[in-house]
Amino acid sequence: MSTSPKLVRFKQNVLSKFQIYNSIFMTLPFDSITKTGALLPLFHETCELGFKQGDNPTTIVETFFKKYQARRSEESQINLLFRFIQYIERQVVLFDAIEDAAFPIVNNMDGIGTLRSLKETAASEGKMEDLRTYLEAFKVRIVLTAHPTQFYPGAVLGIITDLDEAIKTNDLLKINDLLAQLGKTPFFKHKKPTPYDEAVSLIWYLENVFYNSFGSIFDYIQQNIFDDEDIENDIINIGFWPGGDRDGNPFVTPDITLKVAMRLKQTILKNYYRDIRKLKRRLTFEGIDNRIAQLEQKLYAKSFGSHMDGTLTLSEFKEELQNIKAELIDKHQSLFVSDVSSLINKVHLFGFHFAALDIRQDSRAHDAVFNSMVDVVISSGSSVFPKNYHELSAKEQVDVLSKIKGKVDLDLFQDEDVLKTLETIKAIKTIQDNNGERAANRYIISNNQTTLNVIQLFAMLKLVAFHDDLTVDIGPLFETIEDLENAPQVMEELYTNPNYAAHLKKRGNKQTIMLGFSDGTKDGGYLMANWGIFKAKERLTEVSRKYDVTVIFFDGRGGPPARGGGKTHQFYASLGPTIEDKEVQLTIQGQTISSNFGTLDSSQYNLEQLISSGIYNRLNENNLAMSTENREIINDLAGRSYKTYSDFKKHPMFLPYLERMSTLKYYAKTNIGSRPSKRGKSSELVFSDLRAIPFVGSWSQLKQNVPGFYGVGTALKHYEDVGEFEKVKKLYNSSSFFKTLIENSMMSLSKSFFDLTKYMADDPEFGEFWKIIYNEYKTSKRLILKLTGYKELMEEEPAGKASIDVRESIVLPLLTIQQYALKKIQELQKAKPEDKEQIEIFEKLVTRSLFGNINASRNSA
Repeated sequence: MSTSPKLVRFKQNVLSKFQIYNSIFMTLPFDSITKTGALLPLFHETCELGFKQGDNPTTIVETFFKKYQARRSEESQINLLFRFIQYIERQVVLFDAIEDAAFPIVNNMDGIGTLRSLKETAASEGKMEDLRTYLEAFKVRIVLTAHPTQFYPGAVLGIITDLDEAIKTNDLLKINDLLAQLGKTPFFKHKKPTPYDEAVSLIWYLENVFYNSFGSIFDYIQQNIFDDEDIENDIINIGFWPGGDRDGNPFVTPDITLKVAMRLKQTILKNYYRDIRKLKRRLTFEGIDNRIAQLEQKLYAKSFGSHMDGTLTLSEFKEELQNIKAELIDKHQSLFVSDVSSLINKVHLFGFHFAALDIRQDSRAHDAVFNSMVDVVISSGSSVFPKNYHELSAKEQVDVLSKIKGKVDLDLFQDEDVLKTLETIKAIKTIQDNNGERAANRYIISNNQTTLNVIQLFAMLKLVAFHDDLTVDIGPLFETIEDLENAPQVMEELYTNPNYAAHLKKRGNKQTIMLGFSDGTKDGGYLMANWGIFKAKERLTEVSRKYDVTVIFFDGRGGPPARGGGKTHQFYASLGPTIEDKEVQLTIQGQTISSNFGTLDSSQYNLEQLISSGIYNRLNENNLAMSTENREIINDLAGRSYKTYSDFKKHPMFLPYLERMSTLKYYAKTNIGSRPSKRGKSSELVFSDLRAIPFVGSWSQLKQNVPGFYGVGTALKHYEDVGEFEKVKKLYNSSSFFKTLIENSMMSLSKSFFDLTKYMADDPEFGEFWKIIYNEYKTSKRLILKLTGYKELMEEEPAGKASIDVRESIVLPLLTIQQYALKKIQELQKAKPEDKEQIEIFEKLVTRSLFGNINASRNSA
């Protein structure tokens, strides 16, 4: 039987079901306010009609109340708007659950980009040996971060999971009960979570999703590509930032780091214990039954003991499982051997650590701590540092620090920041001793600018805990356009430093380098950030290969295209041979975790896409380096785009517009993350202090999505104006890298809706600035359509576009309420005297409206 087109499958299994279940949902009474469910469709219709007529959000809200609820008091009207938000938040959850339930139907789980497809392609082309060779060395690491873009509390995540299952079986009674439960369950937190709370929330995904999806993928590879032979390479693994990421988060302490590592170990041991109990029900054969029972007891003691102090070691656990497997093959006709193999594979993947805990800190924070540490050590009479250390040049300091020997006594220090940094280094060593080296063996230096930034950390690690046996990899993170340009020189200085080179040799001559899409886009705009990272990767690959070092690129990505997200697997498949590709590593965060990896089906599918994208880059014989002509055109486009974006950023209205016309300052009030929403302590808004998440997210809330397209239109227009647009078309048709960039930018444009803020065009202060943004949007949209030959945006992905359209439609009333509230706040702040009580009510309305919109976008920040 032929398969229906993806769009048809989406309409049948997502859209139709949403319409049915939403009609049930809208009849459920959640509160004392009557008819909320009946009034919301009328408000939605008023919003749609109003924006078509060119009305502003204030007029739309007032029209609705005048037409349908004229007798309500002002207080009652505000209460109804809050109830609308409550319903819309839950409509988004319902749509999420329906889409998750339909995932394996809408997406072809054996189609292009899956492991089955990859294997069949390799087999048909006689490349199975090549595929096995690549898989013996290739790795994918997804790193879960605690960045605050996930608004669903744990209770809501549990409801979504149950709703997903009920929808799959069309259990109407259960769906009805779960929707009612959803209506009564709070969506927002009254206080900020601690870093440990964030870690526990994300460990839920490790325990309930990744443990099984990683295991299934590895089992498939072993059984179908390696013919059941053992594979030394783990191929897929997980990194973890909650509890280890200190960058701008003063609440991440050494104790929190140790506590998170302990929780990770406890969780993986409990998962093993559950699997052993399942095996015990099957392996009831004489001799083996006792061995399984003993393993169960030892795991219990290790998992649930007061200090997890059971005697079972990781190597003993692995060895006993292998012995049981061998006995099953030898004496019991291999009965249930695949179940034992599956557990062995999980132990191979997750060890006793589950996920690798990364430590991260800003280079500027390190520099301050390091220099304070030097002062104290010198004044103590120690000879570890030369007395004239601070008078040395940066190059001389690098030389001194790279040769450093000795130990630093932590009792010398009183400064809290110094102690926290040094105690963190000790914590890494403790975690390695308790959970294995893989548990915590990487330290990321964000905002890395110089060679000295790396060597300062190199010296601290050795002096505090590791001395002559440094089992930690140092990963510099280059973020700004300038830092990306300087990165190859920094790395060459490190590679040619004899002591650092010796350290790399002990670590297998591998060097992790992290590149930040998020801050790159904030700094240089969409095209320049992506092109700047591409060029930096090429130059870093070249300099690393020159010194026989395998560079591993770790991409700091967010959810949306503006922060390096979008069609990630297509991006990796498009890089070409000039960029090292032995590993794919990227950050996953917030709603991107729940939307791309939140269920077993979506997790397995998206992981397989990432694996196949990296391997496709190697197996593809047409994987040629970018032509000189194409490079020149992309370089020119990026340069023109960068100038346009830079001029826009320098506009005197840029920061005031964000501060007063967007939701920027409300992000800090949402209590979704433990980290402060900006870096500096200045009361005034400073661009360099802005974090990428609230920056990109605020443009998303405005439905303007500036970081995902601004400058692209102007750059393309130059080629149209000089009659050379065919050159850009040729680039689009011949470069998969550029094509992926354009397609991701289309997603940003698709999620823009300027009718929402059209009223700003008449604002005496910000009107002209709004028009600048709108004109760039129109230019970008027109010329991207001309470039692609499409009649509408995302024409090549109709199911994806349909999903976006439904989500945007769901939140339209919510966005209208948000803009109405922002306008009210502006009016109330101008009035004298200020009505602070009213301002507070409308500010709460704005804050509450953030939740549903971010969850609906799935990759808005």
